[in-house]
Amino acid sequence: MIHYQHKHLYLEECDVAGLVARWGTPLYLYSRQSIESNWFAYESNLKKQDHLLCYAVKANSNLSILSLLASLGAGFDIVSLGELERVLLAGGDPKKIIFSGVGKTAQEIQRALEVGIYCFNVESFSELLTIQAIAKKINRVAPIALRVNPHISVKAHPYITTGLKHNKFGMAVAQAEEGYDYASTASHLKIKGISCHLGSQITEVEPFVSALEKLLKTIKKLEKKGIHLDFVDVGGGLGVSYQREKIPSIKKYLSALLLGMRKEPYHLVLEPGRSLIATAGVLIARVEYIKKAENKNFAIVDSGMNDLIRPALYEAWHDIIPVLQRSQRKVCYDVVGPVCESSDFLGIERELSILEGDLLAVRDVGAYGFSLSSNYNTRPRAAEVLVSGKKAVLIREREQFSDLWSKEKKLNFSRGRK
Repeated sequence: MIHYQHKHLYLEECDVAGLVARWGTPLYLYSRQSIESNWFAYESNLKKQDHLLCYAVKANSNLSILSLLASLGAGFDIVSLGELERVLLAGGDPKKIIFSGVGKTAQEIQRALEVGIYCFNVESFSELLTIQAIAKKINRVAPIALRVNPHISVKAHPYITTGLKHNKFGMAVAQAEEGYDYASTASHLKIKGISCHLGSQITEVEPFVSALEKLLKTIKKLEKKGIHLDFVDVGGGLGVSYQREKIPSIKKYLSALLLGMRKEPYHLVLEPGRSLIATAGVLIARVEYIKKAENKNFAIVDSGMNDLIRPALYEAWHDIIPVLQRSQRKVCYDVVGPVCESSDFLGIERELSILEGDLLAVRDVGAYGFSLSSNYNTRPRAAEVLVSGKKAVLIREREQFSDLWSKEKKLNFSRGRK
């Protein structure tokens, strides 16, 4: 979706430099074609399996992105009331919404019941009791699945693993079985399924297969007690190739899961996020200064960790390429931002042929890019643009300084001592 034409960078059929001339930098750009291609890679390989594909809203929650996915038939995996309201505003079907997360409040649970979501992924026995109490209070029946913690290790940064026994997520199998026993007799709970989630940026198929096997084994024990389920939710977490890593294709990932489900009567629920949206996004930044230190060369750009925190937070690697290809020799740079933190970098030791004023494109930032951005150092968040062929549409205006303090109250203090 991103490519060079006559040394100029294009996203689909749009000249990136031309988009910057309209909307400035820092600038998030998304490819509609990439999002749709990733979506259909899932759907085309799930034709023979009853399924619900729920996009993980936390990856990128822009209303236009959600609206696009809703138009494709997506369900949504949410973790907050704010995400629920975003999905509804974007036209998402509440009957296709899974509500995950360890800290659901009474307000969140009641609102989800009122709009009629597909299911709660319940993460503790206490939460189960709370859902029962609220459902009884408003006379609704709450659809539930218990999130089992399968204690499966994956090759990922420790901050984004979620399926180990020391993680805050999910319930041990024994606890989950007790939860199902309770839910099977509770007056306002309806058991729908079982779920798990191993983490994010997983680069192997085997952990997903192992998790599915553990879930199916637990289901068989429940069935023997007369507790029947409709679906198995294997979560999300399939990674993308940021640094030319060998990542299983969506087809290979799904083929392995479908093989495990081939004799099972249950619906398959999946919650992809990164694998749908990451490769669709690029962040454009301008080189303000080139600084030569004693042992380093720095390309200081106008975008930093407030716009893209993944490198600072996870030591994540993103490819960085120039918007204009120059013929001069390449120099090794640390690409750093203006934020007053030593961890404020977008890339370390990158070979680039650039001059001050040039534009750089940070690739594969569609997931956990803008959604993790902040106003640290009182910096306005970037604009977002959706590209579709030759057309580009602004889907989020750049914040103005006045936006940053519009909710604050300035007290007036008299000068001098009291």
